[in-house]
Amino acid sequence: MPSSHLWAGALSLLLIHEETGCAHSALNAARLLEQLIECEDLDDDTRRLCERASSRLTRQEPRHACPA
Repeated sequence: MPSSHLWAGALSLLLIHEETGCAHSALNAARLLEQLIECEDLDDDTRRLCERASSRLTRQEPRHACPA
């Protein structure tokens, strides 16, 4: 099973992005999701979900200025 630190980091950055619109958080969440996709013991459904989320995060347009 992938590291809980990767999952926690991805979810944390995803929430920051959702709350603030921070594009950097979105890109970093996508990068962590890409690392999770590489885990050999990840099931296919979760892998596809991570791929969809990563793809959406990297092509999303900023909603408002990032406070960070």
